[in-house]
Amino acid sequence: MYWSQKGPVNTDETIALAVKRARELAIDHVVVASCSGETARKLIGKVPNVVCVTHHVGFAAPGEDEMPPAVREELASKGVRLLTTTHLMGGLDRGVRNKFGGVYPAEIIAQTLRMLGQGLKVCVEIAVMALDAGLIPAGKEVVAIAGTGTGADTAVVILPAHANHFFDTKVKEIICKPREF
Repeated sequence: MYWSQKGPVNTDETIALAVKRARELAIDHVVVASCSGETARKLIGKVPNVVCVTHHVGFAAPGEDEMPPAVREELASKGVRLLTTTHLMGGLDRGVRNKFGGVYPAEIIAQTLRMLGQGLKVCVEIAVMALDAGLIPAGKEVVAIAGTGTGADTAVVILPAHANHFFDTKVKEIICKPREF
């Protein structure tokens, strides 16, 4: 499915398509990017295992966690596993660029993936991050859901590899994404 526009207007349909495909393929784990918790909430009760990957603390402002504690508690009480950590493609390389300038391998990889859309880049990133954190099983396909800014507009079936073997990651299917981004 290709959306005519990017953004949160596609969230509900993206979730529906992702859940449908996960069920068709008997995939038990869905990894979703969500900083407010709104998109993650939409998956509760629809798939067996939900991992919600948030921005790292300090993304918006030093020391700030964008997801309020009450939302974290609510999601966790409903079985959602939360991951808040340094982004795979935005860690030390970005710190070096911010301090000294230049472009580094992780940013080149991120920009290359963005050729297919911001949501697709984030899907790859969060799936690898969730695998590295031990929140999804190794060697198993998962569905990853992300978006362009807020909400969700992209979903993929992905077989993530650990970051130390990143290029073994396989995007098996693009379930949906914006055509214009």
